[in-house]
Amino acid sequence: MLLRIEPRPEVSRPFTCATPAIAMLLTVASGWLLFLALGLAPGETLYQFLVSPLLTLNGLAELGVKAAPLVLIGVGLAIGFRANVWNIGAEGQLTIGAIAAGWVALAFWGQEGLWILPAMCVAGMLGGLAYAAIPAFLKTRFDVNEILTSLMLTYVANLVLSVLVFGPWKDPDGFNFPQTKLFSESAILPILVEGTRLHLGALVALGVAVAAWLLLSRTVVGFQIEVVGQAPAAARFAGFSGKRTVWLTMLLGGALAGLAGTFEAAGPIGQLIPKLTPGYGFTAIIVAFLGRLHPLGIVVAALVMALSYIGGENAQVTASLPQAATGVFQGMLLFYLLASDFLVRYRVRLLAAERKLVTAS
Repeated sequence: MLLRIEPRPEVSRPFTCATPAIAMLLTVASGWLLFLALGLAPGETLYQFLVSPLLTLNGLAELGVKAAPLVLIGVGLAIGFRANVWNIGAEGQLTIGAIAAGWVALAFWGQEGLWILPAMCVAGMLGGLAYAAIPAFLKTRFDVNEILTSLMLTYVANLVLSVLVFGPWKDPDGFNFPQTKLFSESAILPILVEGTRLHLGALVALGVAVAAWLLLSRTVVGFQIEVVGQAPAAARFAGFSGKRTVWLTMLLGGALAGLAGTFEAAGPIGQLIPKLTPGYGFTAIIVAFLGRLHPLGIVVAALVMALSYIGGENAQVTASLPQAATGVFQGMLLFYLLASDFLVRYRVRLLAAERKLVTAS
């Protein structure tokens, strides 16, 4: 029996919009079976995973804390993905941005001033932007695949961070732990809700999402990005430069990833450590597609993925859920999302069945 995959004559818009919800439902159903196979009570585990974190003020605040970097990185990546520029190295750009911001915080450690935190944000964005410029240059000058270069540079960034926190930036009073000094109060993001960790970065991330939506829907630059991504030949005919679009989207994505790194270092962590995030730069790829590459959809998708992080940690304590289950849950969500998108755009035909019909006729 042979299968033939062919594009559908018309892509259903309602089904396209529904694929994220379908993917979520399939992920929850698969999670039920996974938890059952692990010998856990599926209903209780899913409750601790998906519902329990939403019932307390601290849980809702943590949702904002973890969603903020995902929104920033996801928006930056989505703008590039719309132009068919595949920046997969946001995790490395986040790390370099955190290093640059940390350098400012440590250089002025112990000093007070309202200018320190903005200077850290600028340094973090410039660090992420500069790191994203490397794959952008290689892509536009030598046509090197940006997926490979941006991804490989992530590991270089992690090694640079390790060298610094194990070496010259190690806190001499840190009991030999690989970490920098705790940042001064002027280098820490203000808290929005007293008694929680929800910081100003969450509002900034929301503002960035709105600004990106306006950029894509209301400006000539946004129109250029769409045309370059969907119709390269038409873009060339209209005089839109593909190389300029690569530079714009890569640098913007790198700057937002660097800002996310700044917020992580100056927010929940308050210092530099060898592992800054649980992989937000990679999870943001799922967030971008789950949000349909729309900035406002990415906000909702980031909250969903943030819930998976918080719920996974909660279920580890209350239901003895393995730590790896969170990654499996996120991976299943991406798989079902891509599978749903594929079936919306293509259909599968059985050639054996077609032959029987021809023979019978």
